[in-house]
Amino acid sequence: MALDQAYFQEMESNIPAGGVRTRFAPSPTGYMHVGNLRTALYTYLIAKRAGGTFLLRIEDTDQGRYVEGAADAIFRTLRECGLVHDEGPDIGGPVGPYIQTERRDIYAKYAEKLIEQGTAYRCFCEKEDAPAGDPGEIRKYDGRCSRLSQEEIADKLAAGTPYVIRQRMPQSGGVTFHDAVFGDITVDCETLDDHVLVKSDGLPTYNFANVIDDHLMGITHVVRGSEYLSSMPKYALLYRALGWTEPEYIHCSPVMRDANHKMSKRSGDPSYEDLISMGYLSEAVLNYVALLGWSPGGEEEIFSLPELTQVFDVGGISKSPAIFDMEKLRYFNSAYIRAMTPEAFHQATLPYIRQSVQNPAADTRAIANILQQRCEVLTDIPEKIDFFDVLPDYDPALYTHKKSKTNPEVSLDMLNKALPVLRDLEPWTPEAIQTALKDLAEALAVKNATLMWPVRIAVSGKAVTPGGAVEICAILGKDETLRRMEAGIKRLS
Repeated sequence: MALDQAYFQEMESNIPAGGVRTRFAPSPTGYMHVGNLRTALYTYLIAKRAGGTFLLRIEDTDQGRYVEGAADAIFRTLRECGLVHDEGPDIGGPVGPYIQTERRDIYAKYAEKLIEQGTAYRCFCEKEDAPAGDPGEIRKYDGRCSRLSQEEIADKLAAGTPYVIRQRMPQSGGVTFHDAVFGDITVDCETLDDHVLVKSDGLPTYNFANVIDDHLMGITHVVRGSEYLSSMPKYALLYRALGWTEPEYIHCSPVMRDANHKMSKRSGDPSYEDLISMGYLSEAVLNYVALLGWSPGGEEEIFSLPELTQVFDVGGISKSPAIFDMEKLRYFNSAYIRAMTPEAFHQATLPYIRQSVQNPAADTRAIANILQQRCEVLTDIPEKIDFFDVLPDYDPALYTHKKSKTNPEVSLDMLNKALPVLRDLEPWTPEAIQTALKDLAEALAVKNATLMWPVRIAVSGKAVTPGGAVEICAILGKDETLRRMEAGIKRLS
């Protein structure tokens, strides 16, 4: 079969020249897990630090694993994290299409080119034709179809026999490739299988499509998980068979749940969207993910995305697996919460506040203000503030507090003395409440805490609250505060 050489010349003349070009190429097979997000982030950072181009490509050739809505989840996650791509399926670009099933004719032509030059061949074997082996032995295809004559191949094609296209591996010697993290690696060619490049349905395998697309899209740097190192000899041989320069590969060690287990959705480990639904901020998740297997080389750990763009360097990537620590992520999240503007925090917390505080007249800004320095994840909020809506049925033992020097008897006395002072108080502001209670404690010759603790328990019914007695009373309003204090006196009498 004569190949149209002009086609290849035209395809390769369109490859963008110069500059760093990276790609994030997820498969639409589910939600974005932490390892995928890290790959997207590092890919983005490499491009942006160099003033280059960041592409999004959807690798959907494995139609059997396609999940409806997964591509939308990918777009949404990248958008929420600020990883804005310069080219992709939704915005186009000079080297599209950016969805692999829309590029199938391209792969077919390059597969034919490899067949013509002898580095690939048609395989007509069925799956059950694979050679048997001992249990536990790595089974390789024996290459029987690579030895078919041209007449035998023509007869099978004429008969309509289904076939795949396999890469023809060298039978001796070794293949050496370079990785930015793991250095030079040499693999014995005798260990390599004649793997499939194009399946019987005409769609390419993941490995073949990657090589063709990366070259034709001008990709200069590829970030992948270290589990894909084993496929690198095949990639290197394909690049060399086609006369192309290999991009720089950066293989990252896995993200682990613990020392022995990789993170896995099947094992219940959270995806990016799970973490967001658990109350973590996108910026905090991204910052923490950046440090899973990469070190900035100093003591600083908190980095915004623009700051990461300035400091990220491939040389900081470790060969060792990274452990995903939920407590460390919680620390990052609390730091980001405290750094938010009050307005941004109020907007982020409003849905969570409304879960517990049903009263439309409630001052949600005031509630947000007392939460910001006392909140680590947003999903903690409803339980922290549910007392604003309904006073819980609390145990009078809460009135006993050693440090405040209170017990039920002392607390009853304090509430009885505080009630008339607050009943006569105008205006009802935090400053006025603070002054009134402080002056009363001074008049009674007791510590502020001795008075404040009973008031706090009476108005909240909880030993631990965001904010103290003054802040809670101000938010509850005068009528509700007095009603709760009267209920407290009754409970203690």
